[in-house]
Formats: sequence, structure tokens, C-alpha cells
Amino acid sequence: MCRGLESLPITCLERAKELKALFGSLLQKSDHSITGAGQTKKCDKLRLNTDEPLKWKESFEKLLSCQNGLCLFRAFLVSEFSEENIAFYLACEDYRATKPSKLATKAKKIYEEFIGSDAPREVNLDHVTKAIIKKNTEHPSQSCFDLAQSKIYTLMEKDCYPRFLKSSTYLELSRKTKAS
Repeated sequence: MCRGLESLPITCLERAKELKALFGSLLQKSDHSITGAGQTKKCDKLRLNTDEPLKWKESFEKLLSCQNGLCLFRAFLVSEFSEENIAFYLACEDYRATKPSKLATKAKKIYEEFIGSDAPREVNLDHVTKAIIKKNTEHPSQSCFDLAQSKIYTLMEKDCYPRFLKSSTYLELSRKTKAS
């Protein structure tokens, strides 16, 4: 069940608006920082290179590895009512870096939020994968969500990412990048 824009962190919404509104002026200079009140430590100081949007088209991995690209892609997924996919993917990335003593708690939270049949942000996984993940969470390890994360990554790469590259926002950004 999608909760819409309110489920997107305010920092990503702000970042997406800033990127869209300020991109023209950002393209005129090679290096700018974008900061705003209330941002997370991760987003305190971002720099946008002039060719950054063109790199996003090279691969899905390059889009996700760039903080600006990730925020814009996440905002796009909200507009497509599929933000739970990137939220799950990022939760799995965070989970993988979790201390072993906290794995069980985090595994339960991720399962309840994204995988269980009544999950508020249920991702689209087949029954067999869900069963494997449920079994994995009984004795959690840092890799217990790898199968599900891989399937969601592939879904986004094959479905959402091509739509993002065809979106008016991305096309406008890449057109301005090429023109500069």
C-alpha cells in the first residue's frame, strides 16, 4: 500500500525540487553545493557536476550511486506509486551494515514493513521468495534479504529505470546538460 508523498523523506522532496528548479544555473558552473535546513548528515553537502545527469543514463548502478540521482529517482518512484521498491532496496543496504547484535530486530522490522502479506509498503515478490526470506529471518544473517533485494533491484532496473530515463524531468535535465 503506497502512502504517497508523505512517505518520502522531506530531504528528498526538497532535493528533487531544488534540482529541478536550480539545474539550469547549476549547469553554468562546474561545482555547486546544495544544502538546506533539516537535511540528514548524508545530504549535508552535495555537489552536482555538469555531466552528472548524463552519467545516470549509463547504468542503473551509476544512478543509485549518486546522491542527487538517487533523490531524483526516489521522487520519480513516488510519482509512479512504487517508492516502496527503492525504500526496500535501501533498507537492505542499511541492514547489511548492521551490527550482528541488532540483526534480529532490524530483520523483523524490514520483513513486517516490506515483505509480510499485510505489510504497509509491501514489495512485489513471488510466494517462494517470500517464504525463503521468512525462513532466513528466523536466524538472521547479513545476507538474509539478498535474494529479495536482488529481485527488487532487477525489477527497478528493467521497469522503473527505463521509465525514469523517459520522464520529462530527466529528459529536461539531460537536454540542459548537453546544451551547456
